[in-house]
Amino acid sequence: MKTLFKSLFAAIALVINSLSVTTRAETVTPQAVNQVDIQKYAGKWYEIAHLPMYFQRKCVSNITAQYSVNADQTIRVLNSCRIANGEMISSEGVAYSQNQGNSKLKVSFLPTGLRWIPLTKGDYWVLRVDPEYKVALVGGPSNKYLWILSREPQLDEATYQSYLDTAKHYGYDVTKLIKLPH
Repeated sequence: MKTLFKSLFAAIALVINSLSVTTRAETVTPQAVNQVDIQKYAGKWYEIAHLPMYFQRKCVSNITAQYSVNADQTIRVLNSCRIANGEMISSEGVAYSQNQGNSKLKVSFLPTGLRWIPLTKGDYWVLRVDPEYKVALVGGPSNKYLWILSREPQLDEATYQSYLDTAKHYGYDVTKLIKLPH
């Protein structure tokens, strides 16, 4: 009887282990696209969905990001949203390219004089962007942050699902995505 339990336990452990290996094999570490044309990427983007994060806790609708290229080739970032009392709030930052393809950026929203402080910049990786620069998936090397962005305030369901599939492939928990109205 003792041998039967040991064999049964070993079989269950093997099944559980193979399931976890299968799950891990289905996802890969997030990878930024090879190249982003910053001039095409610049402009206004509407946030379609995001993973919960502290910085967006007050936003209830109309989340947008406006990007423009500075003279020094850094990128001005202006994030805006509507809060519960109806007021629009915004936060201005700067993004610094971390690779030749401009697809991996570090972003800081600290005041200009404090941006030199180490470990105060967040990852902003373009994980997927369509050829016309109308839809983008943005995250980072961890699965902590994720945004689905569109040039239009609404995104058709098929396109949205396609970008969700990409996020899932990279291991993001898309069940936690927050979609707010525009």
